[in-house]
Amino acid sequence: MTQTANATPPPSPTRLERRIVLGAQHAIAMFGATVLVPILVGLSPSVALFGAGVATLIFHLLTGGRVPIFLGSSFAFIAPTALVVKEFGPAAAGGGLMAAGAMYLLFSGLVKLFGTARLLRVFPPVVTGPVIIVIGLGLSSVAVNQAKSNWWLALATLVAAVVASVYGRGLFRMIPILVGVVVGYLVALATGQVAPDALAAIRAAPLLGLPDFHAPAFDWRAVAIIAPVAIVTFIEHVGDVIVNGRVVGQNFLQSPGLSRTLFADGVANMTSAALGGPAATTYAENTGVLALTRVYDPAILRIGALFAMLFGCSPKLAAVLKSLPPGVLGGVSILLFGMIASVGIRTLAEAKIDFAHSRNLIVVSVILVLGLGGASFPIHAAGTTLELHGMALAALVGIVANLLLPAQKVEVDGAGELERVLH
Repeated sequence: MTQTANATPPPSPTRLERRIVLGAQHAIAMFGATVLVPILVGLSPSVALFGAGVATLIFHLLTGGRVPIFLGSSFAFIAPTALVVKEFGPAAAGGGLMAAGAMYLLFSGLVKLFGTARLLRVFPPVVTGPVIIVIGLGLSSVAVNQAKSNWWLALATLVAAVVASVYGRGLFRMIPILVGVVVGYLVALATGQVAPDALAAIRAAPLLGLPDFHAPAFDWRAVAIIAPVAIVTFIEHVGDVIVNGRVVGQNFLQSPGLSRTLFADGVANMTSAALGGPAATTYAENTGVLALTRVYDPAILRIGALFAMLFGCSPKLAAVLKSLPPGVLGGVSILLFGMIASVGIRTLAEAKIDFAHSRNLIVVSVILVLGLGGASFPIHAAGTTLELHGMALAALVGIVANLLLPAQKVEVDGAGELERVLH
């Protein structure tokens, strides 16, 4: 008998240890997208990570800890938030994002009052699909302007993200943005594309420290630009809750209920904005990790939230993120913004919108032209001038057009699918 036959096997990980590892995996899967948004709009990635962790914990608290959802930076808010940060400053962006969170509270009350199916008929796919397309394509110039600073670096980043998404296995397939950023950054370091002062800032930054929190400021111009985006993310929230429930095998529209999840999402979003972070909303990436791991315990998500808060308390990590060259950001942005637009196209396709009917063509055409053409509409009230433009104006006109134009046939508007889920 060999000595190895009597060897004591290594101790198996305890339940707590497994939970910690799985929680860290969720935090890593959410990391790339969570920090990319604040980098693009001019906010602190450390605050975004910390705010995402706090927002997730608040969401679980308000929903009874039954929904395995992680909240993170929303791509839908990139363009308006970047505009407000540039024109009015980060504090005004925080106020606008808090107003967007307040709209979630309004939607929650409307769902409670009128019922889920009735409210969703105001936002059918013929409206939400082209609005999502506008969000993605409206950001395309940002991606190209970043990428053209170094096309080879952008290409290396883009190829790495695509390879991870298409050919990756396990967790790597769930984090293509993070993989692309890491590969692009390593290429930038190897080719001397990272600024020397940025490298010096990384070396000087302490490993641990509090994020750079800042209070919001309320400016009606910022509110008018950012808050209407909640119309789109409201629909995204509904889709995330439905798909998340299907993966887990539960009906979260009934328990804890859409009204409650919307309320929790709104409060969580307002909390992240109050800290100085970007909008924190439900994440489709989270559902992908659940489907991959088949671990549906909401406690795992709360552990992941604690890891996100820990990541946010590292000034050295923040210095690394701030040192990312524009070419790296451009490479991942090309893929990211294109995927957002593709989601809008898929929304129209899955709803089987019939473009042989003129009313559908009109609704979609008006939204696309107003949203991508730079249209603006000033509103003068009480001595204050508010301006609706871009996606907000396109979404509002699309909603009105869809309600006023007579339907030529019964369209797939999501209500039938929703009723099947509800019952």
